[in-house]
Amino acid sequence: MSSPVSAPARPASTTRRTVGFGVGVAAVLLLLSVRLFAPAETGEALSDGVRDGITLAISVVIESLPFVFLGIVLSIAVQLFLPADFLMRRLPRTPWLRRAVVSLFGVLLPVCECGNVPLARGLVLRGLSVGESMTFLLAAPILNPVTIVVTYQAFGWEDGILAWRIIGGFLVANLIGWIFSRHPDPMRLLTPGFQATCAHAADEQAAHGGAHGRGAAPAKARQAVRMFADETSAMLPALMVGSAIAGAIQIAVSRDVLVAVGQDAVWSVVALMLLAFVISICSNVDAFFALAFGSTFLPGAIIAFLVFGPMIDIKMLALMRTTFTARTLVQVTAVVALASAAIGLGVNAFA
Repeated sequence: MSSPVSAPARPASTTRRTVGFGVGVAAVLLLLSVRLFAPAETGEALSDGVRDGITLAISVVIESLPFVFLGIVLSIAVQLFLPADFLMRRLPRTPWLRRAVVSLFGVLLPVCECGNVPLARGLVLRGLSVGESMTFLLAAPILNPVTIVVTYQAFGWEDGILAWRIIGGFLVANLIGWIFSRHPDPMRLLTPGFQATCAHAADEQAAHGGAHGRGAAPAKARQAVRMFADETSAMLPALMVGSAIAGAIQIAVSRDVLVAVGQDAVWSVVALMLLAFVISICSNVDAFFALAFGSTFLPGAIIAFLVFGPMIDIKMLALMRTTFTARTLVQVTAVVALASAAIGLGVNAFA
């Protein structure tokens, strides 16, 4: 008697994607339900600090979600419809000049830092190097027209805050790109999961001769849905975790302490960089948040806040962890923090 044929085991990667997608969607629905349907008495039973932390976590999610989804959609469009060699043929061949051009992609793709992570993943799959993708990822939140206009509306040309934000964002992003472009094995900077995604994309490109933009519309639609589910399953859990941590730390960090050191040339820079890391506010609106500290903190501290925050914060690190290893993120964070602090301290010293 022959034994029954068992169904093929479901790939572990598919299971993880499905679980991640389900967890992310469930968390979003839970937060929205709490926000919309929780009775007012529930909030009154909590302390002010807990309410502030929950409010911040929910606001970070609600503020970030549209940009995350927009970034995923742009990433899918890049992968499905952009010819594999489109970017490579048009970018300069000189490495430093290529990175300088890549850092300006945010002018054409004005997505905040949340949406830039899936978009950067898509650009890597389309041929950008890891160092170049880092340059784009860190520069785009600052060097995009929305952020520039909002910063001008908040500060105008006062104290050179707008100019130094643009210059600082460009320099720091290109510094990171240069450092990591010199890595002997750039693929080791990526998580094993994303390395597998890159390898799979390369195999598909070879199998189809690098052709894009062809094929039946239903097949492309199915592929787009699969890619959307894959990216969402990676991004949503990370966004939830990052937002929750940001909300929890918000309870523990007193803003009164931060304001108390606002007029010290050194500690004011450190304090606002710490605040930027904790609150994880979107780069498209952070200038108006920083404006509230304009009369309390020195200009260099405001600039450090506006340069460091869009590149590195709790939420951003959680999203970047879907692509880069923890060791890589520690190194990136250290370099960005030191460079942002140097810019802020320099402005305070010579202002």
